[in-house]
Order: sequence, then C-alpha cells, then structure tokens
Amino acid sequence: MSTEQQKAPEQLVESLNAESKRLLQGLMRSDDTAEIITNLTDVWTQLVMQPWTNPQGWFDMISQYQQDQFKLWTNLMSGQHSAASANDRRFQSDEWSKLPVFDFIKQSYLLTADVLSKSTDAIPVESADKEKLKFYTQYFIDAMSPTNFATLNPDVLKEALETNGQSLVDGFQNMLTDLDKGRITMTDESAFVLGENIGVTEGSVVFRNHLFELVQYKPTTETVHQRPLLIVPPCINKFYILDLQPENSFVKYCVDQGNTVFLISWANPTAEYRDIGWDDYVEDGILEATRVIKEISGEKKLNAVAWCVGGTILASALGVMQKRRDNSIASSTYLTTLLDFSDPGQLSVFLNADEVDMRAKQVEQDGMMSGKSLALGFNMLRSNDLIWSYVVNNYLKGKTPAPFDILYWNSDPTNLPARMYNTYIREMYVNNNLAKPGGFTCCGKAIELNKIKTPSYFLSAIEDHIAPWKTTFLGIELLGGPVEFVLGGSGHIAGVINPPAKNKRNFWTQGETGQGADHWLETATNNPGSWWNHWHAWLDAQDNKQVPARPLGHPEFPEIAPAPGDYVRIRI
Repeated sequence: MSTEQQKAPEQLVESLNAESKRLLQGLMRSDDTAEIITNLTDVWTQLVMQPWTNPQGWFDMISQYQQDQFKLWTNLMSGQHSAASANDRRFQSDEWSKLPVFDFIKQSYLLTADVLSKSTDAIPVESADKEKLKFYTQYFIDAMSPTNFATLNPDVLKEALETNGQSLVDGFQNMLTDLDKGRITMTDESAFVLGENIGVTEGSVVFRNHLFELVQYKPTTETVHQRPLLIVPPCINKFYILDLQPENSFVKYCVDQGNTVFLISWANPTAEYRDIGWDDYVEDGILEATRVIKEISGEKKLNAVAWCVGGTILASALGVMQKRRDNSIASSTYLTTLLDFSDPGQLSVFLNADEVDMRAKQVEQDGMMSGKSLALGFNMLRSNDLIWSYVVNNYLKGKTPAPFDILYWNSDPTNLPARMYNTYIREMYVNNNLAKPGGFTCCGKAIELNKIKTPSYFLSAIEDHIAPWKTTFLGIELLGGPVEFVLGGSGHIAGVINPPAKNKRNFWTQGETGQGADHWLETATNNPGSWWNHWHAWLDAQDNKQVPARPLGHPEFPEIAPAPGDYVRIRI
C-alpha cells in the first residue's frame, strides 16, 4: 500500500479537501483555469459595485439575508429542522435535514446562493454581460456547495464511518487516477470496448482519406431503398453516439428499415491538421463521401442525415452543390442543428469578443482546439450533473460510477483543427454569416440557403441547452425547399437517441409555421414515444423505390477494415 493510502482517515479528509483545487486545475488546461478565474473576478467586481448603482435595493436584500440567517441560527439553537430540499438532488438524504448542524449548513448555503443569484439579476448591465455574470456566478455557487467538501457532507462522513475510512482511501486513489487521465471519470470505462459491446453494427470501412473513414453497413433486409443513406455525425464528437448498443442504435434502426447506410467517421485531428478548414470538411468530407457512395451504389441520388455541427456542415455543402448545379442529395435531415446562430443560448457566455480572441490565439498556437477543453465547456453548462456529482461520488465517497454507454461516449472527445474551429466560431456564432444570403463563402461559393430546394426534416429537442430549439426553429425559414419540423422531448442527446422499442418521451408535429416557435408549439400535436418512425415515414414519402440489398464494398472500393473502423478508436 502506498504512503498516501496508509494515511489515517482524518488526514485523508483534510487531503481530499486540500486536493480539490489541484484536481480542477489538473483537469483543465492552464488557459481554461485562467479564463474562469478572470471571469469570476469580473463577477465579484460587479457585485461589489452594485450598492453604488442601487443602494436601497442592495441594503434591503442584505437586511433580509441577515434576518433569514439569524432565523436559521435560532432554529439550530432550538433544535428545529427544515424539510428536505425536494427539488435539489444534492440534499436528498435524511441526514441533511434531521441533523441540526448539517441542516443549518445546507440552509445557510441555499440562502447565500439565493442572494448571490438575485444580485446578478439586479445588476444593470447589457444582456450579453448579464448572461456571463449569471453563468459564472452560478458556477461559483455550485462549486461552493457543502456537498462538495468532505467535512461538510454528512453522507460522506457516514460512508467513511461505515467503511472504517476505506471510502476515503478509495476516493483519494480515484482522484489521483483522474489527475493522471486529465479528466473526471463519469462511468465504468472498463465496461465498454468499441467493436465488442458498443459500436457493433456490422459493416466495413470502404473508403478512407486524411479527414474521414466511410463506413458501409451490412444490410439486414432482402431489399433496400434505392437511394442510399449517408449519416454525417458532428466532428466535435465520436460517431458511435449513433451506434451505441443494438437496442439504442440509430444506425442499426436505419439498416433494419431497409436502407443502404453509409456513415462518416471523422478523423481525430492533431496539431498537424492546423490548416484544415471548414471548406475541407465540405469538399474532402461530405462532397467526397457523396461521390464515393454514388459510385458504390450506382445511384445518382442519396439521402443525408446530419447531427449538430454535422448539420451545419451539410447545409454548407448543399449551398456549394446548389451553386454547382449538383442535386445528388435528394433529402436532408437536420438533428438538433443550428443554421441561424443569433441566439446560441448558454453557449453565449463563451462567445464575448475578448474570450473569442484569446481562445483563437491559443488554438492557432496549439494547432487545434482541444477536445478536453470543449468537453469541459459543455460540462460546465450542467456542472452539478456533469462535474460536482462525480466529485462527490468518486472522490469523497470512493465509489466507481455505474456503466452507462452515453457517458462513456461523453468521455471520449475529439479535437478540432485550428482553422476549422476559428471559422466555425467567428463565421457562425459571432457573425452569424451562414444565415445571411451570400454572407458566408465556402469552397469559393457564396452560400445562399434560401436557394436550396432540397426537402428537409428538422428534429429539435425541447430541453436542448447546446442548440436551443427556438433558435434551430429559425433554420426552417432560411431554406428554400419544403420543411418538416419536429420537436422531441428531453435534451441534445436523449432527445435524439430515443429508439421506438423503449416507447419513451414524446414529440410534437404539425404546428403552424410562419408565426414563430411559440405559436408552432401551441398549435402542434403532442405524440407519445419516439420520433424515429415518424422520420422514416417522411423519408419513405420522398421516394420509396426498392432494389435488391447491396453487398458491402465495390471492386474499386474494397473493404479496408471492419466497422467501427480505425479513426474512431483514437482517444485523446
């Protein structure tokens, strides 16, 4: 046993709390840490200045806060305790309410959190600055929760007593392991192996270039749709979110519906990819995949499905194809995709000019945008669920998280090339040029989405915090062809990965367009279950001609490697 593991439980409690700062710094790149500290400093500066802009409101708030804290103290002295915090999963155990000291700690924290939140609401700043202020204040509030500190969390102390300190030993070892990995472990990663129990739909890589592998999947039906189906995943993540396990695989579903399915597996870029840009993802990515699929299948047209930034790249490709008079893609499906970036929701806190400039310089220096930094940013948007709950479970309680395929995928990020990333941020998020006719140039062509006549299917998710549904809804007004808009339940991931067999959640259809997103939802029909069957019925309606099932590969494109391929296995 190591020297650290031989420490007494009392010393380990102290060590766990002392290591918290080092842990977070170890899990972040240095520029991420500096950025968060800078933003928190700005937050506190504005909070301190608030009394001078609204002194009476400030003093009233502080006075009420002091009264509430005094009441908590008197309740503690008299032995009274509060009810459990029904809407806060952090404080669900009985110990937080029945033990007076911990009840006081909990209620004092919640009071302080409330006054800090109200302070940010009251500060008279511009909308963008207000969102940034609220975001970093909430991040600080979540980080300072007593649940995140061993000596303040009765559940942690109870676990330590029941295991005679072994939970603290195990937690300390978990922390050291994650420091070596540079990220928080969210699931039992030993439970999943790509190609064995995740990403197992049968198929082969039939084409490969520097940017992607093209996977063709083996048919499971005697006949297939004449038009092949191309799936374009986001290049920010690995494609196997669409092919997790057989029971929740979108890829397998598409194959079983009688489609010849091809899928782009993007390369995981290194610094050598620094000069690969948005144009390359269109020309050497989607357009090249389209060419190869047409040669393999012998068809002139195909259908395309794309998710998130994959959908933004697909729309760019269609804009280029429109200028070239190429109608090879007969229908396009956009899953939680932004085409208009005027309101990116919570992501806007990372998009102010100073942060964008600072990040652009760092990315140019590194040659890529780190997938770990991207993952951290997304996790910060849901820090209680995706950061602090694991700090408590893994490090303070010494437990191993349960196996969960989506969280395994979430822990397997990808990098983005410097040029591509900076184009994406500036042209789409900052300047919103794709939404402006002729405002964005790709492959030498001025993109005009309104001239794209391809029939389109939009799937958005009502709780999506990455691609807010009311903003994705704006995309249907940009395209020139017929559009079917569908709104699914849940969020960015669970709203998409919702197989019909599980009969979970719901989706809305057939709302009235032309009067905004809210009116569409008010007039839409709420349907139980998954949107997958509804989408495939729409796809059938575009063209349902059948041909004999196609074998894998082609004389000019022989099988290179079995699915899921080689590119997807590269971890960072």
